[in-house]
Formats: sequence, structure tokens, C-alpha cells
Amino acid sequence: MDIKQLRYFIAIAEEKNITAAANRLHMSQPPLSMQLKQLEEELGVKLIERNGKSMELTDKGAILYQRALHLVNSVEEIKHEIHETEEGTKGVLAVGINTLSVSGFSDMLQAFHKKYPLVTLKVVQNDSYYLAEMVKSRAFEVAFIRLPLANRGFIYEHLLSEPFVFVSKTKTDIVSLETISQLPLIIPSTEGLGSYNIIHEAFSKQKLQFTSIAECSDMHVLMEMVKSGMGATIVPKSVLDVYGDGELYSAPIKDTTMYSSLGMIWLEHHYVSTPAKNFIELVKEELS
Repeated sequence: MDIKQLRYFIAIAEEKNITAAANRLHMSQPPLSMQLKQLEEELGVKLIERNGKSMELTDKGAILYQRALHLVNSVEEIKHEIHETEEGTKGVLAVGINTLSVSGFSDMLQAFHKKYPLVTLKVVQNDSYYLAEMVKSRAFEVAFIRLPLANRGFIYEHLLSEPFVFVSKTKTDIVSLETISQLPLIIPSTEGLGSYNIIHEAFSKQKLQFTSIAECSDMHVLMEMVKSGMGATIVPKSVLDVYGDGELYSAPIKDTTMYSSLGMIWLEHHYVSTPAKNFIELVKEELS
């Protein structure tokens, strides 16, 4: 039994599916299945119970998972501590940011760069589901995401909650969901993802249906579509702060409690680099 086998086992235990674990590890399924079999034979115990395509840990498997997690994290921590110098003033920090964007995000990056000029920043924008998967695979250490978030295994630091607002090319003081339901809407997400689900649930509660003429996760493109008069939209207030201008008008939505929760995530029970810790603290200070 070695560290590589333990990493394989951790992936299987967390994904509960050989194919998903193999994809996460960037390897094919048969060798991973063989590694699991060899590990069970070496230990002389059953580690995984198979239930169709899903897998569950046995009591012995649960013990190994906790021990393996501790050992692998310790090894990673030793590696990072050896390679890190000057207490996080050097290195690389990969950050993911949700497509709905974060008001003041560029200011935070500038403040971090000013404080730690030798830390190279890598910033990737995508939807929250993708960002969570990238954090899970260690492609990013930290990501800004919008709830809801189905994935587990993360530490979630809540930053702020903000209302959704109605945005259109025509000036409006206040608007109801019933009025919005009669207008062509451009949804700031795609079906099955966070914002889409929040909007859909709000209309469903009032037994209303919205008229979606487009779904768009690129906020710059979405706002251009609204400015062209193609349709209206419903977005968290900070999105308007980032992408809005004098050609767009917003209005509060009455009779609803549509809120978007923004937070940062990083992996639970995994080593967090000093640059990432410094960035997390800086963001919390900026938004406090």
C-alpha cells in the first residue's frame, strides 16, 4: 500500500463511482478497478460495497478513508511547506469566479497583488458547478460561487446576500413577477444551474410561468442583449453594478424573496497554501 493507492481510494470513496473517480484522476477505468482490487486483497477486507453503479464504503473502508485522507493531506502539506518560501509571498494562486461576477473583484485582485507582488494570479470565470468541480480536482484552490451548491466536501465562507433586480431598457419604478411573466426574458444562467433554479422557483411559488427567449451565462453579452431591446432580465444587484450603464434601468421586484448568496469555497480536509489563506483573509476584510 502506497500514497498513490491511497489517493486512488480517496477518489473512489468521494465519487462513489469508478468512472467518475477515473475521470477525476485523469486515468482509465480498468487500471483504477485493478488498484482497488489489489488494495482489498492486500488488506484482506472488503472496502467497497457495490450497489448498481453506485458504491458505498464498508465500515473498514470508512476507517481507511479517514486515515488515508489524513496521510495524503500530511504528505501534500509537507511538499507545500518545503516549496513555499517567505510565508506565502511567492507562488501561484489559481482563483475561480462565478459568471455572475463579483462587485469589486478587480479591486480585490489589485489589493492582493500590491501586497504580494511575487504571487502569480490565475483567474478563470465559469458557472458555479464547473468551479466546484475544478476546486475538487485541485485545479483551483479558491473559487467564488453562488448558491445553491449541491457538491459536498467544501468549506464555504459566506460573503454576502443580495436581491435580484429586474433590468430592462425601459425605466420602471417597481415591478411584480406577474408583470415580468408577460415579458420576454433573458435568463442569466442555463437550465439546471443556480440562478435559473432560483428564478424558476420564485415564479413557481406564485403559480406563474416566465417566457424565456434566451439563456446566457456571459453577463457582458446578456447585458448587451438587454440594451438592444431583445428582452429584459433578472439578475443579482451586483451584476448590474459591474455591467450596467446609463442605457439600462433596474427596479426592485415586489412580492418575492429572490436572493443570491455569494461565498468562497475551498476543499475541506485538504492543505490550503499560504497565498490562498492570505487571499481569503484579504477578501473577508474587503467585504466585511
